[in-house]
Amino acid sequence: MTTIPARWRRPGVVALALAGALLGGAGLGLADTDSPQTPPPASTATPSGVPVPGTPCTTSADACVDLTSHTAWLLDDGQITRTVPFLDGDPRTPTPPGTFAVDWKAQNYHSREYDAPMPFSVFFAPGGIAFHEGSLDNLSAGCVHLQRPDAIAFFDALGVGDQVQVRGEHAPQ
Repeated sequence: MTTIPARWRRPGVVALALAGALLGGAGLGLADTDSPQTPPPASTATPSGVPVPGTPCTTSADACVDLTSHTAWLLDDGQITRTVPFLDGDPRTPTPPGTFAVDWKAQNYHSREYDAPMPFSVFFAPGGIAFHEGSLDNLSAGCVHLQRPDAIAFFDALGVGDQVQVRGEHAPQ
């Protein structure tokens, strides 16, 4: 199931997209595609909140990613609810650091660009960067690969608009 991004929930936008889809328009972003509308750039402002012990993130985050240690956390009001390993982007397409908001979700997404399934996708950064189920043996094209139970947990816990903080530097495994 695809969640419609908040920016499309304004009067007329969904109707326009549906009309375009019915008339054969492509790239309108309502279907699962590998090129969703580009979300706003990462915030350069310091996130609000105090540091969450044991993470590089603050209490304003709902998900925290440490690129250096390859550890991610789900957070609830500054409390760690899940700690997981992950694998991120390769040196050519690294996972970008910054503070982002979940833009949209798709449980059964398939990337046309890479002809690859991306189950339990939670898109949060420009360029289609998402948490999703993926191999912890193969680097991604910028996404955060999670084991299946962890991908399901992130998909279930995060909603559109939730804050994702990505910290550290890409550290190849």
